[in-house]
Amino acid sequence: MTQQTPQTASSEPELTGVRNFRDLGGLPTTGGRRVRHGRLFRSGHLAHTTERDAAFLASLGLHTIFDFRNSSDIKLEGPDVDLPGVRNVNMPLSDPAHGAEFWTTVREGDIEALRGTLGDGRAAERMVQAYHRIVLDRTAEHSRMLELLAEEESVPALLHCAAGKDRAGTSVAVILLALGVEREAIVADYLKSNEAHRRYRVQRGEHAEPAGTPEVMELLSPLFDARQEYLEAAFDTIEEHWGSADRYLEDGLGLTPERRERLRALLLEDAGPA
Repeated sequence: MTQQTPQTASSEPELTGVRNFRDLGGLPTTGGRRVRHGRLFRSGHLAHTTERDAAFLASLGLHTIFDFRNSSDIKLEGPDVDLPGVRNVNMPLSDPAHGAEFWTTVREGDIEALRGTLGDGRAAERMVQAYHRIVLDRTAEHSRMLELLAEEESVPALLHCAAGKDRAGTSVAVILLALGVEREAIVADYLKSNEAHRRYRVQRGEHAEPAGTPEVMELLSPLFDARQEYLEAAFDTIEEHWGSADRYLEDGLGLTPERRERLRALLLEDAGPA
């Protein structure tokens, strides 16, 4: 099937059923290059994609969609939209708020249950530990992700989880580290997930106190915020266990110099004059 010509514009579309979509093009590397537009995208899940959304996604010329959701996420939200000619790779990663009992509390629990589960910093600490664990426990998945991305027929690619913030956020950070993107730029892109039009819509049960209630919002917000301390926990874990990002990529993920150069050839371009 003939792929449509990928879009190269950096302007963001108005998507109705897809949250947190963006092109990673333009992010600068430490070597003076930048991520190419139209090659690497991130978003929240694609289960509620409208016909208009699907037409836009099809216009990107995507070859691969990486879905980091697990079976529980897919059962809750639904499967991704099926785009013609696009390979869907389901690569489940740990949900920072994993566990049926935990999510039942988040979605259905009364205020006392929420206080007991999430209050006094417990929600934020859960997130920090989740980012720590995803680096340590998901080296096989992230190794495979980089291996697939280094294949020319895999890009352009879109990566997503449920909200496009945590599992997609750490996975995107791994890719950007491999490309040599400046760490400050990785953090800045990650924090864009806090913008109002990008945020995951919190679902509470019919008989639960609404998510918009001030105390409920305060208790839930650490789960749905993109906080720099979370991503820094992933970076710190890399430093503590491997000593550097390069050693993590090489020893932890098995990224060879040849494959790394292939990734950079596919996904980077010269920045050109300022």
